[in-house]
Amino acid sequence: MNLKKDLKITFLGTGTSTGVPMITSRHPVRFSKDKRDKRLRSSILISYGDINYVVDCGPDFRQQMLRANVETLEGILFTHEHADHIAGLDEIRPFCFKKGALPIYLHERVLNALKRRYDYIFATENRYPSAPKVVSKCITRDDKLKLDNIDITPVEVMHGDLPILGYRFNNIAYLTDIKTVSKSERQKLQGLDVLIITGLRKEPHATHLNIDEALQLIKELKPKKTYLTHISELLGFHEEVEKELPENVFLAYDELVVTVS
Repeated sequence: MNLKKDLKITFLGTGTSTGVPMITSRHPVRFSKDKRDKRLRSSILISYGDINYVVDCGPDFRQQMLRANVETLEGILFTHEHADHIAGLDEIRPFCFKKGALPIYLHERVLNALKRRYDYIFATENRYPSAPKVVSKCITRDDKLKLDNIDITPVEVMHGDLPILGYRFNNIAYLTDIKTVSKSERQKLQGLDVLIITGLRKEPHATHLNIDEALQLIKELKPKKTYLTHISELLGFHEEVEKELPENVFLAYDELVVTVS
């Protein structure tokens, strides 16, 4: 009997590159007692039964894995090479101790950036015995993946002038650090049950969607539900901002779990 499993998304972090609150900040959000206003760097966990993948591996990765009680990991999909999305790569070592080399899926440009930053991980000679091990699988916007019964479509978006990858997992799409997306790539985003997209702040930003821009794109794509992520403390208090959003648009927060059949 073939029992279909639900696809579960856990928000490991929903903050912008500085995290929320930011070091030295005196913004009122820093002093909020609402745990939804405390945001680690943006990442999600995709679970299908006992199968787990993560998108990005930022500086809070260790804390995120412990908090979400993740004991097995099948691979990492990277969006791009900025520090808030790759700076936790060394922390994959415990998963490597258990199962050996961990597959990573990423654009060739991102792989080259990782090789420069983490040369010891990619060394072929005189490797440090406990260094992480990875198997690199380069992908582009034209590829399609099927990983453990999850259909994955890379979606190219623009992070300012930098092309990066978002991902569609079955009928869930994750587009972080997005400013624009071409008409052709928008075709990959039709018929979504859930869209997860940047909603950085209310003021315009050079490389990220602000709230108004995100809402305009949501209106065009018409997903059933949308969750905003990669949020700055400048957006304001979670409870107050969410009251201003349209029906079926929500602010994501750390540890939120969304399940789609």
